[in-house]
Amino acid sequence: MGKERLSHSSQSVADALREAGALGQVRVLPDSTRTAVEAAQALGCEVGAIANSLVFMCDGGPLLALTSGSHRVDTKALATRLERGKIHRATPEQVRAATGQSIGGVAPVGHPVRVETVVDETLADYPVLWASAGTPHSVFPTDYKELLSLTCGRSAKVD
Repeated sequence: MGKERLSHSSQSVADALREAGALGQVRVLPDSTRTAVEAAQALGCEVGAIANSLVFMCDGGPLLALTSGSHRVDTKALATRLERGKIHRATPEQVRAATGQSIGGVAPVGHPVRVETVVDETLADYPVLWASAGTPHSVFPTDYKELLSLTCGRSAKVD
């Protein structure tokens, strides 16, 4: 884990974390964290402790689902739980438009505007969570309570 100069996307995340008073700092890793498995291997933690940031479209707008790396999002069940219309995976262009970041590096924060967010309730089972920090090589540590606060997110069962 290095002190390399942060990319624009990671710097936006670092700024958002600092402004929110978060304790964790952005870390740049030599290995890819593009997938939950890669991130867990690079960090030496359980896959379930990785907070995946998945962007969907719902009712005409983006919906960020922060899910445990050990879960898949059941979009039909989540739409029912949220009392919303159909939820479908965002295109790479929609992801970048909503977050300013690209797939494989989407962070929970550091977006141009706040994105509606649901946080997988299973993430509460882990005392330390790792989330992407804007690139496929950057992460930051957090916990469930802080993740909810940082994102103004709603706790939900996502699988």
